[in-house]
Amino acid sequence: MSLADSLYQLIVQTSTNLPSDVRRLMASATQKEEPGSRASLALQTIALNVDMACESERPICQDTGMPTFIVTTPVGYDQLALEEEIRRQVARATKAGKLRPNSVDSLTGKNSGDNLGPGTPVIHFHQHRKPEVEVKLLLKGGGCENKNIQYSVPCELEGLGRADRNLEGVRKCLLHAVYQAQGQGCSAGYLGVCIGGDRTSGYDHAKMQLFRTADDVNPVPELAELEQYIVENANKLGIGTMGWGGQLTLLGCKIGVLNRLPASFFVSVAYECWAFRRLGVVINPETGEIDRWLYREQDEIKKLAVGQGFQLTGREVVLEAPITEEKIRSLKVGDVVIVNGLVHTGRDALHHYLLHHDSPVDLNGQIIYHCGPVMIKDEAGNWKVTGAGPTTSSREEPYQADIIGKFGIRAVIGKGGMGPKTLKGLQEHGAVYLNAIGGAAQYYADCIKAVEGVDLLEELGVPEAMWHLRLNGFAAICTMDSHGNSLHKEIEQSSREALGKLATPVY
Repeated sequence: MSLADSLYQLIVQTSTNLPSDVRRLMASATQKEEPGSRASLALQTIALNVDMACESERPICQDTGMPTFIVTTPVGYDQLALEEEIRRQVARATKAGKLRPNSVDSLTGKNSGDNLGPGTPVIHFHQHRKPEVEVKLLLKGGGCENKNIQYSVPCELEGLGRADRNLEGVRKCLLHAVYQAQGQGCSAGYLGVCIGGDRTSGYDHAKMQLFRTADDVNPVPELAELEQYIVENANKLGIGTMGWGGQLTLLGCKIGVLNRLPASFFVSVAYECWAFRRLGVVINPETGEIDRWLYREQDEIKKLAVGQGFQLTGREVVLEAPITEEKIRSLKVGDVVIVNGLVHTGRDALHHYLLHHDSPVDLNGQIIYHCGPVMIKDEAGNWKVTGAGPTTSSREEPYQADIIGKFGIRAVIGKGGMGPKTLKGLQEHGAVYLNAIGGAAQYYADCIKAVEGVDLLEELGVPEAMWHLRLNGFAAICTMDSHGNSLHKEIEQSSREALGKLATPVY
């Protein structure tokens, strides 16, 4: 195996296969929720999706994230040549549909199409005195990246009061970090934390904590105790998987420390989702072959799913566009919905476009899916979906109610819920919000029976284009109805009350 193929396999396996320690966490998580609950349903579907991705070598989540490489080489090794090869293999994996094209020019909005551009991929080089090359890769998606947070203490925190410059203040910051994420970062989540540093080094060191294995023990006793405390007590907030409520909100927490300036005390948090994709390889510097894998063990759990994912009961409501207002008004929060027929994808760029232009297709009575799929063309030139789970819907909050009213949209599919403006719009115009399971790219791709066209591809790029997809058996839960009810609002309020009960100092 050449160096090129070794790097390519690292990228493919990281995108399509969870590491051993994360597999163990997920297997344990599925045992903690009440059978038949929304949380259990979500976890079972996630487990099935992980198995499907591994078996098909397709992305676990449609957002394959920002490729972040941590490379350590022997002294004198040609790092420039290695960087060039990494970039070539990132482009190769993107073309093969193992990565979604995620590199966007921040000034023009133009997608490079190959995940290459200023700042992408991220590559950090280090040296050691060992005669081997070590390459680690983290694929962290935008949904969880958006829930990263940095605190400058002392500060006031909702529900917890003042956070001071001590471990007690750090404790409060970390509980708040979990609370503010809710289900938008694809909980159950995972925290990488840095105490100290400056604003830049703090975030970087926090993300580096995600390269620690889940079962390691912090060598600093106070931090080991705090890591355990945060996991135990964050799971008392009741946010649950996907933010639907439940016992499991946080899978793990790893904390590092850097020295700081006297005037600054930062607590930086890198929030990771359940689709915790990180692997590594040790490469022979002479041959380029993989000597061994990192984060992969012989006794890892090969199969996570114990059922068939989203279990149906026959009581589900079937929606197929065009949908009448009467049908929508009959839905209520908690209803399980099966979507058949045509839906149209739409994310940030499309929503902004629709505010100022007519739609390329008639959206009256139709369904918008907050999704940026992974797409490839087959040999005949036809588009094929290789991953298609929902994206975080909160980004569309400034637009959604206006778009629903302008075009007569009846249903929106996404994840993580939406806010008061959208809730009011659903009630006023007769529409609902359907929450699909975040990250379940293969489970939902299997529901897509045909790609019936695409609009605005050249203008917006693959993730942001308006894809017209024909579905069959696409399952989701109504979490915001047309009567002013919102499960997300309920969970936020109940978790806020639970957070308040943790305000009493423990240090």
